[in-house]
Amino acid sequence: MPTAADAIAGRREPLPLVPEHQANGHSMLPPWPAGMAMLTVGMGCFWGAERLFWTQPGVYVTAVGYAGGTTPNPTYEEVCTGRTGHAEVVRIVFDPQVVALETLLTLFWENHDPTQGMRQGNDIGTQYRSVLFYHDEEQAEAIRRSAEQFGAALATVGKGSITTDILPEAPFYYAETYHQQYLAKNPQGYCGLKGTGVSCVL
Repeated sequence: MPTAADAIAGRREPLPLVPEHQANGHSMLPPWPAGMAMLTVGMGCFWGAERLFWTQPGVYVTAVGYAGGTTPNPTYEEVCTGRTGHAEVVRIVFDPQVVALETLLTLFWENHDPTQGMRQGNDIGTQYRSVLFYHDEEQAEAIRRSAEQFGAALATVGKGSITTDILPEAPFYYAETYHQQYLAKNPQGYCGLKGTGVSCVL
């Protein structure tokens, strides 16, 4: 991870964004309907991860972006240098009366390999690390509990320890519009999601 002294300076203004979600027409920008909750996840390349969640009943809207680093309002090219410290992440806005947090966490754990450190398969770099950002303490407890349970399941098949960062909410910087819902716009585009084959029972 870069130090603050090594990090790219970034910019004050957010990157331009067309806020309409290409798959469901909802706005990616707040405010959202009353009662919505939020979860932010990093599972490697954000294209396939976003599609995984926007297709889930109860998810109101998703957006891809950058979080967990130092550089304000980074570009994709800057993040890819490894000098911003950010992970590629998906912000998930969901209705907890329709879809439980545990369902989203099960999708998270089962659809990538959380033991790989700064990579997912052939995608290597700080931006591809596994990370969960919690938005309140109740959510943090559920996330930590799920990590313990899935870590035990991985251990039974000889997989390594979970390297997923579990962190408090960090500034979320929206990625460029062309990255948003990329696989809705390019159905045959790259999707790097690949789980371990281990089931997560929460």
